[in-house]
Amino acid sequence: IEMVPLMVIKRDGLCEVFDPQKIKTGIIHASNQLPVTAQEIDEITTRIEQAAYASMESEIPSQKIGDMVMAELKALNDVAYVRFASVYRSFKDINTFMEELSKLLIDK
Repeated sequence: IEMVPLMVIKRDGLCEVFDPQKIKTGIIHASNQLPVTAQEIDEITTRIEQAAYASMESEIPSQKIGDMVMAELKALNDVAYVRFASVYRSFKDINTFMEELSKLLIDK
């Protein structure tokens, strides 16, 4: 059986082949110097990869992948979640950053 490659539709509209290593790298950066193990990072990466392929779509928006990463990090470590969110959501100022922190505090 030949697997059809899963394509990711980037924010700018360009498409590229799904690469779980990019997810793993983002999680590693977000969790740097935090109590997050390599096994936890691998497990998150695997869950997201499986969910992406299980969608049975040939294309998946990068936003959907980013949202999956954020949900996983939110459950794992608050600081890693905020770090990832700050890059992923491209906070423009302190107010948008504080809004995200407020949401995190409300959910706890």
